[in-house]
Amino acid sequence: MAIEVRKKDKESTGSLLRRFSRRVQQSGVLLHARRARFFEKRKTRRQMKESALRRQELRKQRANLMKLGLLEEGEMIPKDKIKFKR
Repeated sequence: MAIEVRKKDKESTGSLLRRFSRRVQQSGVLLHARRARFFEKRKTRRQMKESALRRQELRKQRANLMKLGLLEEGEMIPKDKIKFKR
């Protein structure tokens, strides 16, 4: 996708650069380039299922610790209290 900006009569170089940079921002070229720079492969179904089960288990543990008064709202679970079934 090529972006082209032509200089108008009596237009300063600074104004031309501002117009060009605005056009680049609106086109989404930079967003696409940033995404391509740090490309990550999509997760497989198995990986998505395992991560969903892990999140579910963490939610259960968080709720249990909050009921026991060992954890406040918005507080992270300490690593020594995380237990996973394998």
